[in-house]
Amino acid sequence: MKALALLAASALFLMSCSKKELAIKSTPTDTATTATYTESTLDIVNPERGFFQYAEIHSSNYIPLSQSLLASYRNSTSITGATYTVSCSLVFVEYVLDSFVTTPISADFLTKFDQDCATARAAGVKLIPRFIYTNTTHSGTCAEQSVCPLYGDATKAIVLEHISQLAPHLQANEDVIAVMQLGFIGIYGENYYTDYFGDASSNGQGKLLDQNWQDRIDVLKAMLAAVPTDRMVQVRTPQFKERYVYGIQASVNSPAMTDAEAFTETDKARIGFHNDCFLSSTNDEGTYFDYGNSSTPEADATTALRNYEAYDTKYTAVGGETCTDAYTPQNECEPSGIAKTEFAEFHYSFLNAVYDLDLNNNWVSGGCMDSIKQKLGYRFVLRKAELPTSASATGNISVNLTIANIGYASPFNPRPVQLILRNQTSGKAFVAAFNTDIRKWYTGTINLQQTLTMPSGITAGNYDVLLNLPDNAATLNTNPNFSIQLANDNTWESTTGYNKLQGTLVVK
Repeated sequence: MKALALLAASALFLMSCSKKELAIKSTPTDTATTATYTESTLDIVNPERGFFQYAEIHSSNYIPLSQSLLASYRNSTSITGATYTVSCSLVFVEYVLDSFVTTPISADFLTKFDQDCATARAAGVKLIPRFIYTNTTHSGTCAEQSVCPLYGDATKAIVLEHISQLAPHLQANEDVIAVMQLGFIGIYGENYYTDYFGDASSNGQGKLLDQNWQDRIDVLKAMLAAVPTDRMVQVRTPQFKERYVYGIQASVNSPAMTDAEAFTETDKARIGFHNDCFLSSTNDEGTYFDYGNSSTPEADATTALRNYEAYDTKYTAVGGETCTDAYTPQNECEPSGIAKTEFAEFHYSFLNAVYDLDLNNNWVSGGCMDSIKQKLGYRFVLRKAELPTSASATGNISVNLTIANIGYASPFNPRPVQLILRNQTSGKAFVAAFNTDIRKWYTGTINLQQTLTMPSGITAGNYDVLLNLPDNAATLNTNPNFSIQLANDNTWESTTGYNKLQGTLVVK
């Protein structure tokens, strides 16, 4: 009778609540409660995903990053010439080594790079660094006329020396480096117009020879060794990864990575992609192209390399920028275009917010910009939680979370997944770790059902139940700017970075 009375009272209470108050519903049982949650439509500033801001630093006139400017990027920011605003947790930094093309990097530059990383850490953002030698072009009487040699990059020996110098600084600042881009080779570091690594344009030999591939492979191998093994290095084209993994004679139909190989810290698992001409043409201005070798000519390979990248990018970091608005209507929003389909097929985590504005603005007028903002990278929506209501301090608890990743990709860097039990009287938090790899929370439904051992030292009392997805680095894992916020209403604690599951656990 008492139970029936309680249920009746609960029903009357629920009928009297507003829709907003019913955002999170709990259904108690004898030992557990089931809660459901309301999905948020906000553009959430989560780490290592979304639109990125751009910075350019020249060694010849080093202007350091500004903490106040970087911190402001986390808020809604207008962009000159754009019809949209962005809130960003990522900053792409193009470091132009224009004063070190023939000499070692100076100690002063390396110190300033460390300071930039400290600035990013304090501002609550992460960096996507790319080191290059030149980002300017000049015209002339060469075959391509608008871009002529000499291009201005450095020799292989200089590049390898610079990577060796940078290595300890990249390792020391791993926490605020979301992903590295290979850079170094050619104008913009895009590995195309280059003086020393094989000029595949009509200005040069029109393809890449075996030695060109080997030189490029040596640079990528050095960069992979310079960066901590849980960080990825992005390359400009999928064929480069194929030739690195399978050899200079590798076919454009080489197999992509498998789930078993993903996130294993092998070189194969650590090479991602940056497409700097996304949705610009059928092959994205040479992104999906066979550049040949000493015994084979260059050739179109759009279908094969798109297929390879579509599978491989499920497991790697992918980003880039648009570069032209000429590829219409394909670059437009659905149904006339394929923009959202392309983002999803190639698992994009980030994109340049400031280039190319003509195309990016079209997504506003076409009605898909808000969706793109939300879905770049991961977006975790908590659908349901089955939580215990009581437990022994020395026992176990069973937790069942149903989470939907409605984003284009999963997180590409490791991070813990933790159940937090916080004493409602003292505020002391205890941690129980889930056994899961968040990098494998792919697009779709994640069923996180586990039995967890109660944390050591926990005592009798009433505890709030929360989910914590903090950064993996000890320097950042208590900073909420680097923790993942679920895409739900009324769950986020901005002061702690915890996500409230709205459960109470009585520990006996």
